[in-house]
Amino acid sequence: MKFNPVVRIRLISFFIVALVVLFVVRLFYIQIVRGEYYSDKADQQYMHPVANIFDRGAIYFTTKNGDLISAATLKRGYKIALNPMLLASSTKEDVFTKLFPLLLSLPRDDFMAKADKKNDPYEELVTRVDESTAKKIIALKIRGLVVSETKWRYYPAGPLAAHTIGLMAYKGNDYLGRYGIEKTYNDVLTRSGEHSFVNFFAEVFSGLGRGLAQNGERGEGDVVLTIEPTVQNYLEQVLAATNNDWHPTMISGLIIDPQTGEIKAMAALPNFNPNEKQSDLSVLPNPLVEHVYELGSIMKPLTMAAGLDTKAVMATTTYDDTGCLTLNKKTICNYDRKARGVISMQEVLNQSLNLGATFIEQQIGKDKFRQYFLNYGLGTKTDIDLPGEVSGLVQNLSSKEDVNFATAAFGQGIAVTPIAMVRALSALGNGGYLIKPHLVKSIQYETTLTENIKLPTTEQVIKPATSREITRMLVEVVDKKLANGKVKMPHTSIAAKTGTAQLVNVATKGYYDDRYLHSFFGYFPASNPRFLVFLMMVYPKNVNYASETLAMPFSDLTKFLINYYEIPPDR
Repeated sequence: MKFNPVVRIRLISFFIVALVVLFVVRLFYIQIVRGEYYSDKADQQYMHPVANIFDRGAIYFTTKNGDLISAATLKRGYKIALNPMLLASSTKEDVFTKLFPLLLSLPRDDFMAKADKKNDPYEELVTRVDESTAKKIIALKIRGLVVSETKWRYYPAGPLAAHTIGLMAYKGNDYLGRYGIEKTYNDVLTRSGEHSFVNFFAEVFSGLGRGLAQNGERGEGDVVLTIEPTVQNYLEQVLAATNNDWHPTMISGLIIDPQTGEIKAMAALPNFNPNEKQSDLSVLPNPLVEHVYELGSIMKPLTMAAGLDTKAVMATTTYDDTGCLTLNKKTICNYDRKARGVISMQEVLNQSLNLGATFIEQQIGKDKFRQYFLNYGLGTKTDIDLPGEVSGLVQNLSSKEDVNFATAAFGQGIAVTPIAMVRALSALGNGGYLIKPHLVKSIQYETTLTENIKLPTTEQVIKPATSREITRMLVEVVDKKLANGKVKMPHTSIAAKTGTAQLVNVATKGYYDDRYLHSFFGYFPASNPRFLVFLMMVYPKNVNYASETLAMPFSDLTKFLINYYEIPPDR
C-alpha cells in the first residue's frame, strides 16, 4: 500500500504546528497569565521559606469612560520574625535596642516574651514593614532575625465605598471576605495556589464555562464593579456635609441607573476604613441593604401609581380632605392635621397628604392594594450582590384592619430596605418594570476570559402609560412645590418626592413626636431617566421635614451628574 507523500507531509506539518501552538500557549500562561505568581515563587527562594504567601484577586471601580481603578488590591512588604533558638539570651536586650528605632510599633514586653521561647524556631514580630526598613534590618546582620516578603490586602481609596467593597477578617483560622463584595465574591477572589495549565488550555480552546468550574462554582478572577469612583466620592462629600449640618444618627445615599440597575454610588455614615483595625463593629453592616425602615411619604408615589394603574383614580380625581380620619378606633392625620376640603390627586402629591394616600388605597381596595405593594417587591429581597440582605416587614398588608392599609399607603406601619424601595421607585420612571440592582459589572478570570454578569428578565409591575403619568405628576411636584421651586431646573425635568416618617418608640410601642426619618428620591431627565438618586437620614436634630434637609443635597447631586455625564436637556 502506497502512502501519498503530500498527505504525510501535511500530517507532520499539522503535528509540528500543534506542538508549537502548545508551547506558545504554555509560555503565555507562565509569563503573562501567571507571571506574577511565578515571580513571587522565585523571589521566595532567596528569603525565609513561606509555605503560602497571601494572594487574592483584585476589585476595581469603573470610570464613566470604562477605565478600571483599583478598589482592593495587594500591597507588598516584609515581615520580621525571630528564631529564639538562634538568639542568645544575653543579646536579646541588645537586639531590641537596635530594632526599636526601626520598629516603633514593637512592644518591648512582647519582644522579650517571644525571645524567651527557646524551643520555638519561629515567632513573628511585625507583619507589615516597607522595603526601606526591611533593608536596614537586614543590614544589622542579627543572628536569629528573619526577614521575608509578604503581601496583604490593601484598599487604595481608604474608606471610599467601604460598605460596598467590605473587608477581610478572620473566621476561626481562615482569613476571608466578611463584608461587602469581599464576602459575596470570596470564592472568585480567593487564590488556592493550585493553578492548572491543563484547565487553562481546555477552557481557552473549548469555549465552555468562561472560567467556571463544571460543578457550577466560579473560577478564580478579579471583580469589576459598576461603582464610578468620581461619583462615589462626590456622593460621600455631599453626605458628609449634610451630616455636619443636621447630625443624624445615620445618613446614607445611593445613585442608580433606573433602566439597568447599575449602582454608580452607594454610601453611608458612620463609615469605616477597611485598611485599619475595626473597633466599632456596628458600622460594618450596610444600612441600605441589611436594615429596614418605615420610609414615609416617598411611598405615596407607589400608592398613586397603583391607583392610576387600576384606574381607581386619575390626576384630576378629587376627595374631601378632613385633616384627620378615624379607622378601627385609631386616628390618622395629615402632617399638620389641617383639612384641605375638596382637593385633587395632584395636590395629594404636591402637599404630601396622608389622607389623600388613604383615599387612594380605599378606592383601590385592600386586596388589589396589597397585591401591588407585593408586586413592587417591598416584602422580598432584591438579591443584590451584597451579603446580609433582609426582607421587608409588610405583615400589616395581611391584616384585616383598615387602618393598617391606610398607614401603609403613606409609608408607615410597613418597613422595607432602602435597596428594595429604590427598586420599586425605579419602576415609576423606567416604563414600569422591576430592575435588578447590582454592583458587579464583570468577572475577569485568570484564564484571561471575562464573564459579563447577566441579569434576569425583568417583571412589569405597572403599565408604561402609568409610568408616564406618575412621572408627569412628580415633575409638577418639583416644578411648583418642592423647596419653593429651588430644585426645579429650566432645561432638565426632574421627578421627585420627599418623605418624613415618625420614628418608632420601642419603649411605648408607638411613635416619637419629635424624632423623624427623612427620605428623598428623584430621577432625571424625567422623560428618559439616566439616574435615580435616593437619600435618607435617621433622626436629624432640630428639624422636622425632609424638604428642609435633603432637597438641596439632592439638587447638588443632580447638577453634578448632569454636568459630569454631559446629559443633554429634555425641555
